[in-house]
Amino acid sequence: METTRVVQVDAFTDEPLTGNPAGVVPDADGLSAEQMQAIAAEMAVSETAFLRSSPAADYRLRYFTPAREVDLCGHATIGTFAHLRDEGLETGTTTLETNVGVLEIEIDADGTVWMTQDEPTIREVDVGYDRVADALGVDQAALEGASADLPLAVASTGLPMLIVPITYLSDVGGADPDMAAIEALTDAVEATGLYLCTFDTLERESTLHGRMFAPGAGVPEDPVTGTASGAVSAYLDRFDAFDGDLPAELRLEQGHHIDRPGTVRVRLDDAVRVGGRGVTVLDGSLVVPDIEDDDILEA
Repeated sequence: METTRVVQVDAFTDEPLTGNPAGVVPDADGLSAEQMQAIAAEMAVSETAFLRSSPAADYRLRYFTPAREVDLCGHATIGTFAHLRDEGLETGTTTLETNVGVLEIEIDADGTVWMTQDEPTIREVDVGYDRVADALGVDQAALEGASADLPLAVASTGLPMLIVPITYLSDVGGADPDMAAIEALTDAVEATGLYLCTFDTLERESTLHGRMFAPGAGVPEDPVTGTASGAVSAYLDRFDAFDGDLPAELRLEQGHHIDRPGTVRVRLDDAVRVGGRGVTVLDGSLVVPDIEDDDILEA
């Protein structure tokens, strides 16, 4: 019976059992898409990353939620390279092939992993605040109160997110999301997930506090989301949320409302760079599911 090594890495944290858990399969070259999807479903974390060889970069990653493949995942990338560092990968810069192209990964001496995300795209969307409020289970006035300079928009640095600012931290924590309504809303605006955020934070040094919902991708609520953090940071820059005084580094809190707190660091200079640390909490093996036709194995 064939098995494969799997690890679980908690990303955007250096404390075990906090942050965002990611599955990592360190040797996935012989696995088909169907096998990777089955392994991701068995791991039952928001994303599992499958490390493969690449003719275009130093590494190749494919990402699967329990329900489907996604093009990019920030926390699973951070988790993968935190694991590789534990296995002996040296500090410095390396390259990573993903479905959105080749990205640059940098590992600092302190273990922080930085991923350069895709070129930002941002588009305002015409959806009513009443619909968004109903989907999130929040007060419509709290959404409209945050909307003067920050409109509803879909932002992407590799994975499109509907960005929804709201007034207070209590509004974020008090949300009672209707997952079916959120899935319909994100489908309507062609987004993978919805990122609800406020400048009202728990920690003084934090920039934003957020929650991310992606039920259409099989992730009702993601603990700490690297792709959404990159997207919302580019969104804040695009709409001049800092009145021309963009911080050198943004710090985004997430996960506290589901008891998985973590922090994402974002730098906006010549590109969007998302950073964080990771800690391995599980290391073992998993039976590789059989497939019906050997011809679908991928080299």
